[in-house]
Amino acid sequence: MTATLPLRRFGEPAEVAALVAFLCSADATYITGGIYTVDGGAMA
Repeated sequence: MTATLPLRRFGEPAEVAALVAFLCSADATYITGGIYTVDGGAMA
């Protein structure tokens, strides 16, 4: 099943959590909205 994925593996919860943590941090104060796809390159 993972052979069809660009990164050849499923994502880990920590990989999604890293984006969430960044968006909740002070480093993301200028970000006002957007759609962030965390899919390991499947939509590329």
